[in-house]
Amino acid sequence: MRQVTHTVDFCVVGGGLAGACAAIAAARHGARVVLMQDRPVLGGNASSEIRMWVRGAHGAHQRETGIIEEIELENLYRNPGANYSIWDSVLYGIARAEKNLTLLLNCTCCEAAMQGSRIQSIKGWQLTSETWHTVHAALFADCSGDSILAPLTGAEYRLGREARDEFDESIEPQAADKKTMGLTCLLQARETDRPQRFVPPAWAHTYATEEQFPQRGHDLRQWETNFWWMELGGEHDSIHDTEALRDELLKTAFGVWDHIKNHGDHAAENWALEWIGFLPGKRESRRYVGDYMVTQNDVCRVGKFDDLVAYGGWSMDDHHPAGLMHPGAPTIFHPAPAPFGLPYRALYSKNIENLYFAGRNISLTHAAMSAARVMATCAIVGQAVGTAAAVAVRHGLSPRGVGQHRLRDVQQALMDDDCYLPWQVRAVAPSATVAQLAASEGNPDMLRTGVDRPAADLGNAWTTALGGWVEYAFAHATQVRGVRLVFDSDLNRSRRQGMTALYHRDMPQLAPPPTLVKAFTLDARQPDGTWRRIATVENNYQRLVRVPLHAPVTGLRFSPTASWGCPQVNVFGCEPY
Repeated sequence: MRQVTHTVDFCVVGGGLAGACAAIAAARHGARVVLMQDRPVLGGNASSEIRMWVRGAHGAHQRETGIIEEIELENLYRNPGANYSIWDSVLYGIARAEKNLTLLLNCTCCEAAMQGSRIQSIKGWQLTSETWHTVHAALFADCSGDSILAPLTGAEYRLGREARDEFDESIEPQAADKKTMGLTCLLQARETDRPQRFVPPAWAHTYATEEQFPQRGHDLRQWETNFWWMELGGEHDSIHDTEALRDELLKTAFGVWDHIKNHGDHAAENWALEWIGFLPGKRESRRYVGDYMVTQNDVCRVGKFDDLVAYGGWSMDDHHPAGLMHPGAPTIFHPAPAPFGLPYRALYSKNIENLYFAGRNISLTHAAMSAARVMATCAIVGQAVGTAAAVAVRHGLSPRGVGQHRLRDVQQALMDDDCYLPWQVRAVAPSATVAQLAASEGNPDMLRTGVDRPAADLGNAWTTALGGWVEYAFAHATQVRGVRLVFDSDLNRSRRQGMTALYHRDMPQLAPPPTLVKAFTLDARQPDGTWRRIATVENNYQRLVRVPLHAPVTGLRFSPTASWGCPQVNVFGCEPY
């Protein structure tokens, strides 16, 4: 068989949202990156192969930004019909665009070569090309969900639920066990204009009565229905029993649709089954042990860590291990604050010197993981890991060394890339702080708060009617590399304005948020006093925009000229750097 060797700075295993964001972030910050993914598409549980919705922090203004918001906004613009093939192409296109990033799709990590407590290389089998890929790197990140590098490297990990007394966690069982949350094969359906017949396969389960689905909503009139509760396997081995569980989950999924169509009145006459996933979505398996393990009490205490690099905000959503076999509620939503911080020390291995991890497998107890496992949280954790890896490469440091010597660099880089860090303030560019600032209306000083969203009772935005302007004036000619702009993408927009499981006939099309700036102009005053237009943008649909300049100027003027629907706009950032 063919053998191919890659030598890079950073190798990411696993291409879910955490792994994709880690790889993209590291590549954008200058690291040479390989992303090894065992599937043909990126996105993991969010991909077309599984189709779970991306969910994240609850509460006003808590939506996750950075690369995950870039992905979501690209999808809103390109994918009006919420088509999963287009969603896959969005993820693929953003990753492929990075010149420092090599994608190894359909490539399964099988081996790791060690030198003491360091990973030297990993090896993956690419089925489609009959090729063994060996990747040598200074740093590795396991974003595979199942933590494949743990058994291959000897990294410390946990699996299952801790005993209640170990960390004084009230929602944990009295005795530790190996039980996890289960797996699900999701389904997708579409409403049509005529009756649709459904004949189940002979091997599907039969669910004749409503009593077989206690507290498990399956009303097609509810937009939020996505059948997540078709869950099994938490009392089995969530890794090694996956194939057998898949078979049972398929019987379950086809049986549930048969129940909806053929047993009782579910207003389903015109609905057609469009898709059932043959790859189970997984909620929990191995979790690494880092220098710090986040617990239920850290979540409840809000997690104001000094080394905070990401945050969560989902409830402690603790599914019963028996899943559909459990006669009671399928999950308990234990309350959790939004936001709660996640520390850098939980993102690298305690005993393997050059191993990061991101996703649901970071260093958390089962209880804390139940709140931090949702995919938008995993995505910003991934971006934190990728950014930290690039800092480590730049300074020749280990993951632990970054935390000891360069953590502020990581935090500032994340905030500059529009990742919100609660209770932290981004350092405003010096050229922006010393300039005089004027505007056609409103308070332009909101552009220099260092916080790019409403927080702590401050709007942190300059608000203007379309056609308004804001202007920086410098005391002398100042070298400016570019202008950083942050627009209002409506962080409070409904999470269901994205991908879906039920395609209603009257479903509104996806589109960029009305609050977002669509068109703008940017002018620079030259050292001779004349003005020159440096940018005219007519079709923006992103929140974070950087306009390069690389010139000495004595002034800059920005003017939003159109939005995606609102007569006035909020601008959180307009900053020369």
